[in-house]
Amino acid sequence: MKIALVGYKKQDKFAQGVTNDEDADLLHFLTEKGLDVVPAIWNDEKVDWSSFHVAIIKSPWDYHNHLNEFLNWLYRLENLNIKVLNPAEIIQWNSDKKYLRDIAKKGLPVIESQYLDQGSSFDDRYFGMFDTDQLVVKPCVSAGAQNTLTVNKNNLKERKEEIDQLLKSEDYIVQPFVEEIKNGEWSFLFFNGQYSHCSLKKPKKDDFRVQHYHGGTISYPVPDPLHIEQARSYLKSLPQPTLYARVDGVLVNNSFQLMELELIEPYLFLNGDQNLLENYYQALMALIS
Repeated sequence: MKIALVGYKKQDKFAQGVTNDEDADLLHFLTEKGLDVVPAIWNDEKVDWSSFHVAIIKSPWDYHNHLNEFLNWLYRLENLNIKVLNPAEIIQWNSDKKYLRDIAKKGLPVIESQYLDQGSSFDDRYFGMFDTDQLVVKPCVSAGAQNTLTVNKNNLKERKEEIDQLLKSEDYIVQPFVEEIKNGEWSFLFFNGQYSHCSLKKPKKDDFRVQHYHGGTISYPVPDPLHIEQARSYLKSLPQPTLYARVDGVLVNNSFQLMELELIEPYLFLNGDQNLLENYYQALMALIS
């Protein structure tokens, strides 16, 4: 069984601050386990995808800049009877942040959200709607805090012009700025629905972006079992099992609230840890054997 470990054409900005080359660690571990695993770039025209039986969608970190092409490629793999992990249907759903609306409709705690359609205009109504003095506005299709803006009443005029310009190209999501993000964003990692580990990402001083390439720091605390179970609840509504899921959120009054459900290309914080790599391997084998 030939397996593709799918990545992207490398860009330095995504690798800054990462201690381990996670893809290289995972490739080595799976190969040592006796699997026939080959690294492949998703949009490399030289790759013969028909030669693979399984495609692990691991790190296509530029997918959001080529979404239609990426989704068409995923469905092409499935038409070739290649097992795609995570499944193309789930990835398509997860690629647009309107999926948060679907999750909220199931009664699960999600940071409040409103949506701005392409071609619409931004205004100050959202301050009152969310009862907040600060908003976060970001594209519905994005990754890594790309084009993510904070808006307050002091910079509203300037930001409105900027957001209205951005809205000419795509849809956006508006959320209240959650003060708890200053205490860190929790990421709970699940492989085939089983909890593996977690990380806590904190933004640098006077910033809100937790990504390492924006100066965020990462630690690995032992989480409260209650919060693990709260994070797990978001996976129960998915229509198919997923090889990996990263459930990102904040603790508000000691209760987990979802910010993002990462099912496409999350960094998994494996850090070369043999136990965590084994968790991944066991989940993979359960789905492909």
